[in-house]
Amino acid sequence: MRQLKRLGHTVFLVTSEKNKNEAWPFDDLEEIFFMPEKDGRKWDINLLISGTAHLFRSHKIDRVIALDDYDVWKGARLREEFQIPGMGETTARHFFDKLSMRIEARDAGIPIPGFTSLFNDDTIRQFLKSSKGPWLAKPRRDAGSLNIRKIADADAFWKWSEETGDHRHEYLLEEFRPGTICHVDSLNYNDETLFTRASQYLDAPFEVAHGGGIFQSKSMSNKDALAKKLINLNSKVLAAFGLRHGASHTEYIVRDGGKEILFLETSARCGGAHLTDMVESASGVSLWTEWANIEHAVLTGKKYHLPLVDDLQAGIIVTLSKYEKPDYDKFTDPEIWWKLHKKYHIGFIFQHKTEKKIDELLGQYAKVIKEEYATVVPLKE
Repeated sequence: MRQLKRLGHTVFLVTSEKNKNEAWPFDDLEEIFFMPEKDGRKWDINLLISGTAHLFRSHKIDRVIALDDYDVWKGARLREEFQIPGMGETTARHFFDKLSMRIEARDAGIPIPGFTSLFNDDTIRQFLKSSKGPWLAKPRRDAGSLNIRKIADADAFWKWSEETGDHRHEYLLEEFRPGTICHVDSLNYNDETLFTRASQYLDAPFEVAHGGGIFQSKSMSNKDALAKKLINLNSKVLAAFGLRHGASHTEYIVRDGGKEILFLETSARCGGAHLTDMVESASGVSLWTEWANIEHAVLTGKKYHLPLVDDLQAGIIVTLSKYEKPDYDKFTDPEIWWKLHKKYHIGFIFQHKTEKKIDELLGQYAKVIKEEYATVVPLKE
């Protein structure tokens, strides 16, 4: 938002009422509109459309940009309604509907775990017989690892199906394929992936979200053999899914030492949990800033040029803290590039030229944080 303002654009923000007190860049925003929520994160789409129509009467809106997964389909709906250039509803489904993602990947020949929709009982029975459990029941529209349920056997599935009731179609069922979870953060311009950085989680986000623990990730050198495989596969995914311009965050399951790589999920936005900061630490590229520069270039017809890219190494560690404001004074390593200042959280990003040093720091800090700071808040059913 700041970069778009610097480039001379008028920026409006639409967000949820619960975000009123967040630290928005008010000086860079023309106006903020707060939407009431119903049933959690849901907005009344008709209210969003009528509000946009009212704004359109006095302002020409050239672009709609979705900042997170929950906004992707809303943005697509507005573009369709007001005929604004950009991703429409069909393509947008590839980036927020996990079932659509898997169908698109399968049809493009991209390796994925076995899966099924949850529409037809006979289809489900056949899948349970022909595939190997355990399975994961995943909400089609929830971000990350929220509300995923691990299913041990067929009986457990049908019990869960009964509990889910009329909402079953809002999920998919997928074979659980354990492995190292890697993420690839990218920038696309004119159908081409110009920037890509591969990284790996030290613990799977699903395990962190459901079992407690410390969120950690570290970057991979672009010269790394596995990173090259991930980057090549990622370009195929984004081309198949139809991402023309903008940022993306895509996750993969790496098995058997990199001999097997399975597509997990993707998105048409920057990665969350401060992963963009880690990527910037390693590469020198701010994904948010460059996304704004790409949107500006597309809108004005100017040529976009990616800035110079570094190949340093970086790692991030973040978790809930038992203290409202953790004392950072004892952490003085020169490799600390960033510190998280958020109530009841503690976190760091490290930057160094070698992977070995990043591994060493993540190991040391994980031990200290776990023993002295970390706490767990159980997820609600």
